[in-house]
Amino acid sequence: MPTSLLDKVRTLPKLLEVAGIFPKTVKDGPVHEVGHDRRAGRTSVPSRCCSAGRRTAGGFLTLTNVITKDPATGGATAHVPAAVYDRNTTGMHWHLHHDAARIFQDHARAGRRTEAAVAFGGDPATMFAPAVPLPPGVDEMLFAGFVRREPVEMVKALSVDLEVPAHAELVLEGWVDHEERRREGPFGDHTGFYSLADDYPVFHVTAITHRSDAIYPTTIVGKPPMEDCYMGYAIERMFLPLMRKMLPRWSTTTCRSKGSSTT
Repeated sequence: MPTSLLDKVRTLPKLLEVAGIFPKTVKDGPVHEVGHDRRAGRTSVPSRCCSAGRRTAGGFLTLTNVITKDPATGGATAHVPAAVYDRNTTGMHWHLHHDAARIFQDHARAGRRTEAAVAFGGDPATMFAPAVPLPPGVDEMLFAGFVRREPVEMVKALSVDLEVPAHAELVLEGWVDHEERRREGPFGDHTGFYSLADDYPVFHVTAITHRSDAIYPTTIVGKPPMEDCYMGYAIERMFLPLMRKMLPRWSTTTCRSKGSSTT
């Protein structure tokens, strides 16, 4: 921390740089060029059937940016696959380690529905940020602004009290009730293993907004090597030094096999 007046003056440019990466609220954006109410359902949103053994009706929405609001600290996003059930509902594949799962439980304890928005597309940093293993409570859109070196523009959603990336291609808005569950899975993840079928919260679509010439981004998920496998590998390479700082006792573990060693 700067101590002298001169040190504080020298720190000002760094503070201004940090201040310039926080998400920025704007009045409108390309994602609101076309809007539908929930009667349109999700019929215009394709889904991928890429997990063998699935017994639920539809495929999965992948490469998503699921946005929720922490009642205590503000926004949180996660890269969450969503199983398509029918015209107006999907699953919400929240794992226990996701911030969004904790937020969902906080709302549940207060007896409230959890409002959510599922965004697709935007600039690469905005699409990448939800997959990054950031510390709890760190806004992924802030991280995206850090990567971009400029703030991510956010716009008010139409039917829920949330802000969504203004330059996304498409956004599903809706809510999740803490008392409603539906069977979903199994889901073949980028690790090469399945997360088993389980009862997950149900996301009810209340509105859809998108660009007039929207491009629908998606990815194939499954046994490596797949597209998401390389995304996971890139994240692991970038964040390994940080993980070693956080878990030093594991960073030097050596596995020996057939005379060779791997750290």
